[in-house]
Amino acid sequence: MSRVYNFSAGPAVMPEEVLREAAAEMMDYRGCGMSVMEMSHRSRDFQDILDEAEKDLRELMNIPDNYKVLFIQGGGHVQFAMVPMNLMKNRVGDYIITGQWAKKAWQEAKLYGTANAIASSEDKTFSYIPDCSDLPVDDKADYVYICLNNTIYGTKFHELPGTKGKPLVADVSSCFLSEPLDVSKFGIIWGGVQKNVGPAGMAIAIVREDLITEDVLPGTPTMLRYKTYADNDSLYNTPPTYCIYMCGKVFKWLKKQGGLEAMKEINERKAKILYDFLDESRLFRGTVEKKDRSLMNVPFVTDSEELDAKFIKEAKEAGFVNLKGHRTVGGMRASIYNAMPEEGVAKLVEFMRDFEARNQNL
Repeated sequence: MSRVYNFSAGPAVMPEEVLREAAAEMMDYRGCGMSVMEMSHRSRDFQDILDEAEKDLRELMNIPDNYKVLFIQGGGHVQFAMVPMNLMKNRVGDYIITGQWAKKAWQEAKLYGTANAIASSEDKTFSYIPDCSDLPVDDKADYVYICLNNTIYGTKFHELPGTKGKPLVADVSSCFLSEPLDVSKFGIIWGGVQKNVGPAGMAIAIVREDLITEDVLPGTPTMLRYKTYADNDSLYNTPPTYCIYMCGKVFKWLKKQGGLEAMKEINERKAKILYDFLDESRLFRGTVEKKDRSLMNVPFVTDSEELDAKFIKEAKEAGFVNLKGHRTVGGMRASIYNAMPEEGVAKLVEFMRDFEARNQNL
């Protein structure tokens, strides 16, 4: 069977070139006679993989020297806890609620202190980004938290919120490495890698050094302290070695494409193909306010649940898979991450045009 066009929100499509390279090295990584899966995390070979991955990520994102790059087992739900456990000196965190994942992070933070919801777009099913120019930031807040790109609802912060001097913490899981980002504007940037960077099972946290201290909440486990990872170069315990290896390959692939400026241009072009069609369509419509649209996740609907279901079924039969919207919102969603080729988006739109022509009078 030939490969499908995979529009999954995560785990998601990966670059074919990366998968082929990994397949070629599966039995014997560069003459060492074993797979990276079998390799000791204390070996010279793996240390080189880890060092190179961090070096390439630093170059791609232009990460300042006063930030640590940490490779941490677990995905977003672990980071929902690690952020307050490590940063809540005053036991206060301010959260901007723009979707399910920001809401879950906010709810998790309530276990450890006061978590304020200082802005929200839940009133309109998270279809927009609220005005964040003059937020009621708590004087005692240890940080302000956002989800930069909202996977489920298809919105993105195109301007960062004003935090009134508090460190900004951002979950970038679904827009990680999709465009340039000024790391110096954040206290912490973290992302689960399974959407736009690598296989599931790991998050990468980029943490400003002054926020990495011994002063964490009482009872914080050793493996949930950023300092444990920072002091041991992410090798305190056995890290997710194969995941790091795969992410490293994706970093090299991104550099080969021309880096994040080039990826932004490609991603804008891909998104335009789909959004332009949705804006002119008589059957399909996007669900997000235009000014807040994501380049990565594009939700859309017809005005009929039956037609939505028919479209998803026929699309799958035509080789366009994982287009069903999140269970909380229904409809459809096309996640068009870095590794989705422009051809895949163009062919999806071609299929949507055909489906519209056959179904618009139903």
